Amino acid sequence: MLKQAIIPLAGLGTRLLPLSSVTPKELLPINGKSNLEHILDECIEAGIKEFIFVISKKKESIKKYFFNDQFYKSILRKKKDKRILNTFNKLKSYQKMIKFVYQDKPKGTGDAILRCQKLIKSSHFLMLFPDDLIIKKNCTKEMILLHKKTKASVIATKIVKRETVSRWGILSFKNRKKNHFEINDVVEKPSIKLAPSNFAVIGRYILPKTIMKKLKNLKPGQGGEIHITDAIKKLIKDGENFYGNIFKGLYLDCGTLSGYINSTIKISREMRK
Repeated sequence: MLKQAIIPLAGLGTRLLPLSSVTPKELLPINGKSNLEHILDECIEAGIKEFIFVISKKKESIKKYFFNDQFYKSILRKKKDKRILNTFNKLKSYQKMIKFVYQDKPKGTGDAILRCQKLIKSSHFLMLFPDDLIIKKNCTKEMILLHKKTKASVIATKIVKRETVSRWGILSFKNRKKNHFEINDVVEKPSIKLAPSNFAVIGRYILPKTIMKKLKNLKPGQGGEIHITDAIKKLIKDGENFYGNIFKGLYLDCGTLSGYINSTIKISREMRK
């Protein structure tokens, strides 16, 4: 059963400066709830029971955010505020599910996943990027259903404008159905001419535990980092089945300042409907 999710959180969030110079980008509020909590709630609704947060020593405030019991208890002793009590109780419920792994040098997402190897219990696990929010429909739930149906690995995907393909990882595929297809290859940031499609990789993956062996043997790529895409390409070449889940929800990019502002506006509007 797929019950674990890895969330890489060690990045510095430079695209969100100056906001991220004080508060980790994953804790920035979106309609009264941190970006990271939106991700957790999506996963919990889909049946995920354990989260592995990959953080650095510079981002200990993420741990404090969820494990700050004495702070809340001291306030609640002085002030019987129902909202604060409910907030504290929700954070306590998260605590039971969270484990921490450290990545103090920026060696890429592949390295972040590799550091979680000893904690992964099942044949597959979920991995999510906190910059990517998907609202209205539960993407994680869709992916898990596709995984159960196919017994394969799954990558979330959406159609992007052809002129923007060089910003994304782009999927090559076959046997397209209404909401999914079989993946042949992943091409990282191709030119318009070389792009095999305009289906882009979005930051949600169901990956096999066997990816750890591929990651161990990878040499650092661009920027001296170990890239998850390189390991996925090797798995596909070796016969591992990957499917693209064409999710139904609304995608929001929270990784840039303009994207963060836009996401806050859109989620606020959805909440008022």
